[in-house]
Amino acid sequence: MQTIQAKNEDRVLKRTVLIVSAFAAFLVPFLNSAVNLALPAIGRDMQTNALGLSWIVSSSMLASAVFLLPFGRLGDIAGRKKVFSTGIVLFTISSFLIVFSHSITSLIILRVLQGVSSAMIFGTSLAILTSVFPQGERGHAMGISVTSTYLGLSAGPVIGGFLTETFGWRSIFG
Repeated sequence: MQTIQAKNEDRVLKRTVLIVSAFAAFLVPFLNSAVNLALPAIGRDMQTNALGLSWIVSSSMLASAVFLLPFGRLGDIAGRKKVFSTGIVLFTISSFLIVFSHSITSLIILRVLQGVSSAMIFGTSLAILTSVFPQGERGHAMGISVTSTYLGLSAGPVIGGFLTETFGWRSIFG
């Protein structure tokens, strides 16, 4: 009886980890690709030039690239779940705060925070999948995670364009 219960708990854990990981793998690229499409609207609203607009995109990517390996290592030392969860929370908070951003400087700073938090997410998510799924199931789980990433990249311009056109650029962060 305990064996069946343990198998069910293991299955629930795997499914939960996969769903959370896939959602995070979708959301970060989705938002980054949606922001690219919203740049003209942001520029009009914030009355900024091309240099300011380029920093909206570059700041997030730069922060993510700089912090990816350190957060992966921190996840190995302090715990992957802790770093991943903190990344999700920071990404959510920074996205929420961007909705209320009224200057290009605050928007860029919050995009840096999004980049840092996305490094926390991506630096640990595949390691979490690897630790939860046995060798025979890892390929499937990682495939779902990678597919979610590319779905986010593909859906970002379409959904982000619709949201920007219909509700304004802030709606892609809300």
